[in-house]
Amino acid sequence: MKTQRIRLLSAHEHAADTEGAVLTLANDADLLAHALEIASAARVELQFPTFTDGRAFSQAWLVRRRLGFKGDLRATGDVLADQLLQMERTGFSSAVLHEGVDRAEAERQLERFASFYQADVHRAAPWKSGTAADV
Repeated sequence: MKTQRIRLLSAHEHAADTEGAVLTLANDADLLAHALEIASAARVELQFPTFTDGRAFSQAWLVRRRLGFKGDLRATGDVLADQLLQMERTGFSSAVLHEGVDRAEAERQLERFASFYQADVHRAAPWKSGTAADV
């Protein structure tokens, strides 16, 4: 089963997206303390204050796997094209591209690798050649 690709947004598209309850959390927030708020949100936004600060990757994994969040999980802040694939694998469903990031280049980055040996938020078990789940 193929997973849906991460949705790429410009800052303008992000600002115009006002649908549903939005919870914005800093990358040092205690997610368990916000579990009820996360469960009732339509979208949770996790922040990358700089591209070198990857705590939001761990937060995304926890929000999806431990807290079972099914809504839109959005990466905001210093989002670069070469981080998008890992964002997708850790549970982000949308990302606001940093100003100056070319959308076409970002989309190409998402197609660089056809499969992975490691498990991710979409697959609990490592990839195995020839299984229907990896098509």
